[in-house]
Amino acid sequence: MRKALTLLPVLALTGCANSDPVMHRSYFGEAGALVDGGNFGNAVMQNTQVMTGERSYVYDLSNRFANEVLTTVNFAFNSDVLDAGARDTLSEQAAWIRQFPEVRFKVYGHADLVGSSAYNKNLGLRRARAVVDYLTSHGISRARLEAVVSFGEAQPLIVTQGRERRNRRTVTEVSGFVKSHPIIMDGKYAEVVYRETITSAAPASTIVMAPTGSTIGSE
Repeated sequence: MRKALTLLPVLALTGCANSDPVMHRSYFGEAGALVDGGNFGNAVMQNTQVMTGERSYVYDLSNRFANEVLTTVNFAFNSDVLDAGARDTLSEQAAWIRQFPEVRFKVYGHADLVGSSAYNKNLGLRRARAVVDYLTSHGISRARLEAVVSFGEAQPLIVTQGRERRNRRTVTEVSGFVKSHPIIMDGKYAEVVYRETITSAAPASTIVMAPTGSTIGSE
């Protein structure tokens, strides 16, 4: 009976995590997968973000980014060079990021378990910087990508001591808003998140006027 009572909070917490996508990511996703604007540990900033609605919109944008583009690129063994596939993925990321000049991003670098922890942390950082350099070369302000983090070998997707390409990766994620941007200072977070959706909701008419004054459908 005592063991059953002890397990109840754990089961309840697990149930909540499974029903809430944000909590699910926090409990079952890799570390660094949750959005962090760099100030979430500050109680005042935390309360401000919740009260203004900013935090929920950051989560919305993060989920939208992950759903619409590939957020991960992989690397060859002991390399920080972007191959053709990585460049294609990052070009798609850059096109998406350019739609939202108010948003900041973090790039997390990772390595596989071959080599020392210190070396792999440095390698993960070099990979993250390579991604940032590529994104900035495609018109993204470096000021929106300044928060580069390396987890090195600490967060393998596949636990193996051998070479594993899926572990040699970077992950790009939404991290917050550019505070100096006027649309953010006005608190128009919903407009940022749904701007493209609102625009696309009013398609251009395909009806044109014929010379006689009657209407016909354009081809």
